[in-house]
Amino acid sequence: MKRSAFIWSLSIAMLTSLTTLAVQAKDEPVVHIYNWSDYIAKDTLPNFQKATGIKPVYDVFDSNEVLEAKILSGHSGYDVVVPSNEFLAQQAKAGAFLKLDKSKLSNYKNLDPKLMKLLSEASDPGNQYAIPYMWGTTGIGYNVKKIKEILGSDAPVNSWDLVFKPKYMKKLQKCGVSFLNSPNEIMSAALNYLGKNPSSTNPDDYTKVALPMLKKVRPYISDINSSQYINDLANGDICVAVGWSGDILMAADRAEQAKNGVQIKYSIPKEGAMIWFDLMAIPKDASNPDNALKFINYILQPKVEAANSNFVWYANPVPASEKYIDPEIANDKGIYPSASVREKLFVAKMIPLRVARVRTRAWTDFLQN
Repeated sequence: MKRSAFIWSLSIAMLTSLTTLAVQAKDEPVVHIYNWSDYIAKDTLPNFQKATGIKPVYDVFDSNEVLEAKILSGHSGYDVVVPSNEFLAQQAKAGAFLKLDKSKLSNYKNLDPKLMKLLSEASDPGNQYAIPYMWGTTGIGYNVKKIKEILGSDAPVNSWDLVFKPKYMKKLQKCGVSFLNSPNEIMSAALNYLGKNPSSTNPDDYTKVALPMLKKVRPYISDINSSQYINDLANGDICVAVGWSGDILMAADRAEQAKNGVQIKYSIPKEGAMIWFDLMAIPKDASNPDNALKFINYILQPKVEAANSNFVWYANPVPASEKYIDPEIANDKGIYPSASVREKLFVAKMIPLRVARVRTRAWTDFLQN
């Protein structure tokens, strides 16, 4: 009888304990984050949880198109998302985001006013919806040894000629060439290279100008992706990648750490390149908007952004972070370009939806070639 009573009491206690844990788990403050892959320092999320008591639930994507499909569905399930600037402009116009309550962003003052002005003019008038997370450029990463072996010492590594002219690409196919899977990035670069407005609103510029040039080099492209090229460059599986500055510099660092004899360099083409911003925004259907603001505010601390820059090899929008950034990164002109190079950089601007659809169809044609 006593044993039965003890077991019954123990069972009740265990059930009560499990119920309490379930309630605690249910009530535990969370923030759901959707960010690019390989794009945050390893200790940022656990440190955020320690500092705030809010549990970050973190998922990743590898293209703006994937993110946009989630956002515009109206049921994203996320509290903080990280679109690039042109996509944010389109999504904000569609009513996809909450306006920022800047009174809850005590670290807003840490942001670079020049960058904020640029963003206001290009993508987010009045900086109402988004806070920059990182910024960088889209250019060319290349394997120094293989390029020299195949094209010689006068290879045009400082020009879009390297990837947009068939005479070079035909030779480079033997060592592998990767392009970003992003119509915005590639089409804009192609138009700028051809002397057109990189954010052209003329549908013919995409179908009759950029696409024909791109299709000429399509047979020589070994892969089109927005994440795998980092490891492929670092391992020597490809010799050229059109990619994002930080990704390519990260590949260079990985190769150096592996001591595999692969030397990777990054080039901002002389004809000009895109400067882009990845922005933190709060979806309109966010379940935890206050926690989202706390996460964004946490990120804007100089030491936190420095840690992120040190991990991802991208420039961040908090000038006070620079004293905490690895000098190899802070002094790298591929990450923080000189004033003369910045003059040739362009920001992608929102294009009308009807033109965006034409661009998407042109890109699909390019992919299927």
